Amino acid sequence: MKVGIVLSGGGIRGIAHLGILKAFSNLGITFSHISGTSAGAIAGAFFAAGIDPEEGLSIFLKTKLWRFIRPAVGSLGLINIENTSLILKEYFPENTIETLKIPLTIAAVNFSEGRLVYFTKGPLIRAIQASSCIPGIFKPIMIDGQMYVDGGILNNFPVEPLMEDCDFIIGSSCNHLKPVDKITGITNLMGRAGIMSINHDMERKAKFCNVLIEPKGLGAISTFDMKRAEDIYWLAHEEALITIKNNPIISQLITK
Repeated sequence: MKVGIVLSGGGIRGIAHLGILKAFSNLGITFSHISGTSAGAIAGAFFAAGIDPEEGLSIFLKTKLWRFIRPAVGSLGLINIENTSLILKEYFPENTIETLKIPLTIAAVNFSEGRLVYFTKGPLIRAIQASSCIPGIFKPIMIDGQMYVDGGILNNFPVEPLMEDCDFIIGSSCNHLKPVDKITGITNLMGRAGIMSINHDMERKAKFCNVLIEPKGLGAISTFDMKRAEDIYWLAHEEALITIKNNPIISQLITK
């Protein structure tokens, strides 16, 4: 059976994907195709390259990777996400999507032409940067003279590339919102509204997944709250274990 997994965008909340992938990996469940946007593209690339998810978490903590892509307080200019290239090259020395151990699809937006693009071959790091390039915060990534930005603008849950290629699809979403009684501050208001918008699209696409893993309450964590990284990882890991235990089809995929 060909098993695929789709990984949503979500900033630092994307660490959840590593916890979920670790749960599957420990049980010997393998994937034939990974599709991801933004943080999901980063987590997917690490896993597709053969890097253990727990090691991936250590890389984020050790290198402070998010330090290179978070907005600088008080800055009047835009941040250049290309500053991540040197760090990423260390872990992706071949720097091509087609040489990864698992096929990977990365969703990004061609901002010049206003259309969604799926990268399945070519320079890996450039595609990751394009997929993660939040407009208004980061400078667009230039590829072949075209501007590219965060895939989450048009597709934060890219399940489509898996639908004709996989027999069983697992969805990993890291933006669940709990009900609240009140909102404090315009930033929190706008942030919650944005997550509600992308979740609406994800909920429509969830019907194409055989299983959806969505750790509760992650949507309340700020996109750049690095100090919550380990909490996010283990919360998601436990959620994945519960889902695996309660799903008889997934249980049949276990090889360990």
